[in-house]
Amino acid sequence: MSAGTGVQAYGKRLLGALYAALRALKLYPVENAAVQQALDELHALAVRMVEAESGMELRVVGEFFFLNETRLRLDLSNFATFGSFARSLQDHGIGSVEVLPGVDRDQWAPFLSLLLRKPDPDDPYDTFLARLDATPVEHIHTRPESEVHEEETEEALHAAKRTYVQSVQAAKEALGDLRLGRAVNVRRVKRAVQNIVDQVLSNEPSIITMTTLRDYDEYTFTHCVNVCIFSVVIGQRLGLTKLQLYELGLGALLHDIGKTRIDFEIINKPGGLSDEEWALMKEHTTEGLLLLFQMAGFSDVPYRQMLMAYEHHMKGSGAGYPANRRSRRIGLFSRIVAVADGFDAGTSVRSYQYKPWPADAVLKEMRDNPKRGYDPLLVKALITSTGVFPVGTLVILDTMEMAVVAQVNPDPDKLHLPRVKVISDEMGIPLDDPVVLDLAQQPAGATRTILKTTDPQKYGIQVSDYLI
Repeated sequence: MSAGTGVQAYGKRLLGALYAALRALKLYPVENAAVQQALDELHALAVRMVEAESGMELRVVGEFFFLNETRLRLDLSNFATFGSFARSLQDHGIGSVEVLPGVDRDQWAPFLSLLLRKPDPDDPYDTFLARLDATPVEHIHTRPESEVHEEETEEALHAAKRTYVQSVQAAKEALGDLRLGRAVNVRRVKRAVQNIVDQVLSNEPSIITMTTLRDYDEYTFTHCVNVCIFSVVIGQRLGLTKLQLYELGLGALLHDIGKTRIDFEIINKPGGLSDEEWALMKEHTTEGLLLLFQMAGFSDVPYRQMLMAYEHHMKGSGAGYPANRRSRRIGLFSRIVAVADGFDAGTSVRSYQYKPWPADAVLKEMRDNPKRGYDPLLVKALITSTGVFPVGTLVILDTMEMAVVAQVNPDPDKLHLPRVKVISDEMGIPLDDPVVLDLAQQPAGATRTILKTTDPQKYGIQVSDYLI
């Protein structure tokens, strides 16, 4: 089996065959011709992969599929189809399906039929495993979602943290060079954006987790990187190509480049700005456009990036800044950056904002208050990736336990039920070992829900300590 594009195309065919066979078994008896044909096609594809690779493992991590070591890049045309198959696995607590050499065609029907059975709400995976052991299936094995998630998370977080730290350093050097009037290493900036795009495409949850590493002293630089990450995440949700994501990410990383031309004391002034200072601050969008137009190191004039720097505070109604004498249709990339910028700014500690809003409150305000001027569709796209309670949110459960949101639920109908790490008991006593709890998969009659969000600073908690 060839790597790269060949595995991508093959993996999509395999997922399509699994979905088709599962759907046929749901609609017709196993003897039906449509079911038999679907099983034939699935078995032929699986055997080809098993023989070429001496085995096959299909892992589902959140909403992403991995075929052996290759992540399958899905688009809008097949996302819903494959997403339903992922949910079939997740409902039973299955994280991976491994097919071993020697699998025969007759093993597929009983295995897929078990996926169609109603999962046990108290212990879905062990119940599925017991049912599987009672069938003649010998060459199709499964692993629990928790085991796969733990393996993937540790490796992915390490790679994501490396990318994040390198990107913050690249942003710091670029903005520092501009403020000092030196030439910017554009190649390094581009490489940082490419790495962020690759991380979003390979393991989106891990790179989003890095945005919890907000540092007041490094706010300017972490903000640029966070806006880049959230922008690429939104763009990926919209089905943009990898090249388009790169162009979007580059503009997002440089969206506040004009602030290097604003007095440092104004940028970092605690409290509100005077009318004169605010007028100067608003010039950073125009300054950003001009700086990008003059910057050396681009093979082509970065028009899209210039527009993102210029338009990201205009608001959809045109009520923002800079003001326009005639009506203007703000570009899609600029509207994406505006949403990413608003979310990260609202949830961060800044010179004039010592107590940031809770992330869920920021998202609600952005979604429900039209005066903010954010595109509601793009806000909704952001919410599908961050969840109602984004990663890093400190919450109080209805049992009065305290927990940190650790992972978003990929099911769009369960965005309010993330995976959390319980860090203290109902008396507020910290736990020596945080307990991982999936709010969407709890025993009947003992379910816990999020009562409210709370401020980590109030309790002296650094949430990133529980995530990274």
